[in-house]
Amino acid sequence: MTLSATDFAFVSALVRRESAIVLGPGKEYLVEARLIPVARQIGAASVAEFLADIQRHPDPVAQRRIVDALTTNETSWFRDQDPFTALTGHVLPELIGARAANRHLRVWSAACSSGQEPYSLAIALRETLPAGWTYEIFGTDISGEMIERADRGEFSQVEVNRGLPVQKLVHNFERVGAHWRVMPALRRTVTFQRLNLTAPLPALPPFDVIFLRNVLIYFDVETKRSVLQSVSRLLRPDGYLFLGAAETTIGVDDNYERVVAGRTSAYRLRAAVPAGIAGKG
Repeated sequence: MTLSATDFAFVSALVRRESAIVLGPGKEYLVEARLIPVARQIGAASVAEFLADIQRHPDPVAQRRIVDALTTNETSWFRDQDPFTALTGHVLPELIGARAANRHLRVWSAACSSGQEPYSLAIALRETLPAGWTYEIFGTDISGEMIERADRGEFSQVEVNRGLPVQKLVHNFERVGAHWRVMPALRRTVTFQRLNLTAPLPALPPFDVIFLRNVLIYFDVETKRSVLQSVSRLLRPDGYLFLGAAETTIGVDDNYERVVAGRTSAYRLRAAVPAGIAGKG
């Protein structure tokens, strides 16, 4: 790997400007590894040649591909399991009681990558909600390429092997050649849209549950605070926010209260936390 300091500084500044993700020293290997396929696709002999051409002749499309390559994160089905167990075992029973009048739930999967999380959420709600209930899942990501992949709802055998139980696979997917496609009934419950969490968020109806997992860790404190404040405006007063295991609102945004949810924790807006739920910070 031979990424120069100048090229790394250019890529870091571009990614920071477009996504607020901080690529600090020591990420040179990651940057070059992620950009090798992009350079090859456009016919460049190397990442260095690709970046040199972009810096001489700025190209918004190529720059978007750089940002997409550097903001595509790890994902799998029912990732980390505990948040999904908390959702079905603790959160949904409470919301079912609170939403008995309209029997409808809205869930946002932010930074959803190639779609495994929103489809996992759709499966969880389909299996948990009583008859007569409806739901909708909203999946967003900064990467246009990932949103296109998620919207297609097709996954390779290797992808479905990562966390998707066989029973859930056969009940919710159909075989298409060497791939698996989400069945239409489940697919209709999920909507995808490209969205930058660090930009002003569009006007959206409020959500009962928001999964904002494993994305805040890439931001500085001020950006985390800004994102959490924006998200709070789209969370119902008694809704739940799930973050990644290494993420917290504590010390970042005091508008949230951490609450126990099974073997993990979730966050609620402070004014909405019932006296019977134990706050944790």
